[in-house]
Amino acid sequence: MNRIEIGTSGVVASEVSLGCMRIGGMQPDELDLLVKTCLDEGIDFFDHADIYGGGKCEEVFADSMRRLGIDRSTIVLQSKCGIRKGFFDFSKEHILTSVDLILKRLQTDYLDFLLLHRPDALVEPEEVAEAFDNLSNSGKVRNFGVSNFNPGQVELLQSATSFKLHANQLQLSITNTGMFDRGLTVNMKHPNSIDHDGGILDYCRLKKITVQAWSPFQYGFFEGPFIDNPKFPELNSKMEELCDRYSITKTGLAITWIQRHPAKIQSVLGTTKPERIREVAAACRVRLTRPEWYEIYTAAGNILP
Repeated sequence: MNRIEIGTSGVVASEVSLGCMRIGGMQPDELDLLVKTCLDEGIDFFDHADIYGGGKCEEVFADSMRRLGIDRSTIVLQSKCGIRKGFFDFSKEHILTSVDLILKRLQTDYLDFLLLHRPDALVEPEEVAEAFDNLSNSGKVRNFGVSNFNPGQVELLQSATSFKLHANQLQLSITNTGMFDRGLTVNMKHPNSIDHDGGILDYCRLKKITVQAWSPFQYGFFEGPFIDNPKFPELNSKMEELCDRYSITKTGLAITWIQRHPAKIQSVLGTTKPERIREVAAACRVRLTRPEWYEIYTAAGNILP
């Protein structure tokens, strides 16, 4: 498993992370096998959020760490806060309370990364900065980032805090390529040329912010997987061709396609199946050629000028 630095934090971790959104209902032995498989395959970055399972996902992960005897210092723990029932909340009070509860559920003294989960329209950057100061000074959070932010929102928050934002978690998959499309259709009268995100990919590369790709197997907004989906016959045919060429699976190919991009994107796997972890790890050893990357892109229905 390749390793990358997350932003400019100095934290070097696996280029693939396990997203823990779906682990809350797993049986202990199943979860232990999933976590152990990640570690065996070189995945040492685990992504949480306080809303995943209403906090249950963090609790069961901590239990698994204890059963497996995992040394806290050997893994990277990330969690997110800011989403509440019916609204978003970046108030200082909510951020500080959320982190205390996250640490309690994860049974740890600190988070390697705390991300703010989806932008709060009522954000007061100076208040967030105060929360970051408190969390850093107390040793509860070592690094900060955001999720689903555009460049202007990052700049607004960054203007108030001295802490570098090291990560931005964004939706990206073979069938959700908005951050690529605009750059490939510049100055064209085509739907792909519409700027939906303020050029977030180029911005993150310029600012050395690691893009963390969520839902790498999904199309639309949680509409389902594109792999072996009859809605995407051309894409799946092309994927089968490349899978045969490299002796990998479509699951693995979907990730190695993302990892081929030079932005050093970190893919977040939401799977609960150990075999998919192994498939991804095997595929990450493959480096697609430039023509192959574009063949997949166009097979997903995208155009090239």
